[in-house]
Amino acid sequence: MTISERIFERLNQLDMTQKDFSDKTGIMPSTISEWKKNKTNPSSDKIMSICKALDVTPEWLLSGVEGVKGRERSNNYYVIDKNTDIGVLVERFYLLEPNMRERIIGYAEAILAMTKKDVT
Repeated sequence: MTISERIFERLNQLDMTQKDFSDKTGIMPSTISEWKKNKTNPSSDKIMSICKALDVTPEWLLSGVEGVKGRERSNNYYVIDKNTDIGVLVERFYLLEPNMRERIIGYAEAILAMTKKDVT
């Protein structure tokens, strides 16, 4: 399923019209119609406003995959340089299967807990 197909699927789930969606996002109705008619995808500068209007994560909108289950959806997003240690870590993290992601999170939480004990 493409990004635009997910958008229109979610609009149906929310019983939201294209006009309502346009009003919430500030995206021209003609642009939204083009996505549907030509099955094209929105440009990257529109992703965050689309996610907010549809109450979905960028991960779901772009891939159709939900994030790690059991974690609250957050409206905090980070821009990370892929050429840093954190960028490499995040990139590799998303290549893992969900069960392996959970293990990595568990390891990180355990290390943080140990670090807090060592500091006090």
